[in-house]
Amino acid sequence: MSQAALETDVKQIVLSNSLFGPREVQALASAMAEDPSQYRALRDAVAELELREETPASNVRLGCCLYLLGRFESAISVLKRGDNGALAHFYLGKCYLATQRYDEALESFRAARIAGYNPDDCALGEVEALRGKGELKGAMEILDRLSGSAAESAEYYYQRGATLAALGAPAEEVAALYEKAIQIDPNHVGALFGLAWENDRHGNDDVALELYQRCVSRFPPHLGALINLGILYEDMEQYEKAVRCYQRVLEAFPGHERARLFLKDAQAAGQIVLEEDTTRRRDRLAQILATPVTDFELSVRSRNCLQKMGIMTLGDLCRCTEQDLLASKNFGETSLAEIKEMLASKGLRLGQLLPERPGAPAAEGVGEEEEALPPEEQALLAKPVSELNLSVRARKCLARLGINTVGELIRYSGDELLECKNFGVTSLNEVREKLRALGLKLRGD
Repeated sequence: MSQAALETDVKQIVLSNSLFGPREVQALASAMAEDPSQYRALRDAVAELELREETPASNVRLGCCLYLLGRFESAISVLKRGDNGALAHFYLGKCYLATQRYDEALESFRAARIAGYNPDDCALGEVEALRGKGELKGAMEILDRLSGSAAESAEYYYQRGATLAALGAPAEEVAALYEKAIQIDPNHVGALFGLAWENDRHGNDDVALELYQRCVSRFPPHLGALINLGILYEDMEQYEKAVRCYQRVLEAFPGHERARLFLKDAQAAGQIVLEEDTTRRRDRLAQILATPVTDFELSVRSRNCLQKMGIMTLGDLCRCTEQDLLASKNFGETSLAEIKEMLASKGLRLGQLLPERPGAPAAEGVGEEEEALPPEEQALLAKPVSELNLSVRARKCLARLGINTVGELIRYSGDELLECKNFGVTSLNEVREKLRALGLKLRGD
């Protein structure tokens, strides 16, 4: 389907007075997954719908669309003013799950079932809410009661896998359930995230990256996938992509402190890389500019003219204009063409190092030469850092530094850890907190 047709369909679904139910919500989500630019079409249609006269039915339509955009708090407020029907209750439950308000999610899913929403979908929503509350036994009891088509759905396999993971089941068993869910629905957000996470924590970065990317292409945005994908992008030094991931989290949750801190770290790291690249380019340029013109095979006429003018290096040439050279006795168009060709072979040109106008900054390259803490118990110091339950970002940075034990960790200062790529203030505070719980500190703290 063409982009124009997709955009028309999105606006038609949102703004028409036709039937609006679970199928229409799924159609909107699928349209954006097929073409992410339709996010803008949905956003614009929602803005228009917000300006219309409010009715209980229009509030349900608007609330579901706000949910798809990831504006969960706004969606909750609008859906509460809806028609108190099954769709409103069900998507209230989904919004409460997204905002980790699990008791309210349970109430909403139960109300949705009473109001006539698909009971199996409601039951699976309850499973996720119970898991969020830590009531894993209750979640498994609901899963075990499901049968028929419900027990063969992608959502069922995902919820079972996620619940077993919370119960500490073997990673292979959990991954197999996620894979089964993805076989049924290749775009199932929860299963994609779960399988990505399993690969991420086992070091399969390439597989995790592809799964996270598929996950975040769906709507509403999966916040965990965006955070973890951002971290992977930082490991790959793709800081602009990482920044966008954290910004998408903050669009949904402006107060998300981890995303805000990660965003600052990624922006700072990106700036450092930019500065390092600039320095490397400047150094390479300085080396080229210092190359003697005698290193090149020039005609006797050209070589003599340059020598008379005191031009010894390529840098000297780049500070001259064509007029400067042609003003020299015996220096004609043939010699000029020869010099220009020589400079072009090194990516240079005449006048390159001259200011473009009075007071303007010179071109790039001008004037630019440019107590370990005492050990406590040996058992404590030998404790693997993997047992500190650090975030993915902090764990990968410590592995990059070759830090395997707590004893090795406390030999580092905070500043030394911060020198590691992608190890920001957020990770440093996390490490300090974990060490503080053991009665230890980093060197110099």
